[in-house]
Amino acid sequence: MSDQTVRTRFAPSPTGYLHVGGLRTALYSYLYAKQHGGQFVLRIEDTDQTRLVEGAMEQLMNSLKWTGIQYDEGPDRDGGNGPYIQSQRTEIYRRYAAQMVENGSAYHCFCTTEELEAMRERQIAAGEAPRYDGTWRD
Repeated sequence: MSDQTVRTRFAPSPTGYLHVGGLRTALYSYLYAKQHGGQFVLRIEDTDQTRLVEGAMEQLMNSLKWTGIQYDEGPDRDGGNGPYIQSQRTEIYRRYAAQMVENGSAYHCFCTTEELEAMRERQIAAGEAPRYDGTWRD
């Protein structure tokens, strides 16, 4: 695959069943990839573990297949770039995050949830866009 190959993805969260809006998004992504000779990838965004709906991922994959939207890579179709289920990629992300901290392009933040929320509220009250203020940068 060259660096110029089009790769699109559909990354739904299995917190519910596939609806017409999600199907439309998948269709657009699929058609764009196919129109440009590219690949269409299905990646499952299951990071919100508290809201997962049992059977939603299987229903989603079956619905795509039923409508003729065939993904080139996905949880049940390995293309060498997996895993395709987000929660199974944690170790990959940790490895890259550690590398970034080591080379100085990232840093650890030890703010509590409460401190971050207070920071956000102060910024909004001051008419500023909420953002992390870099407390632990140096």
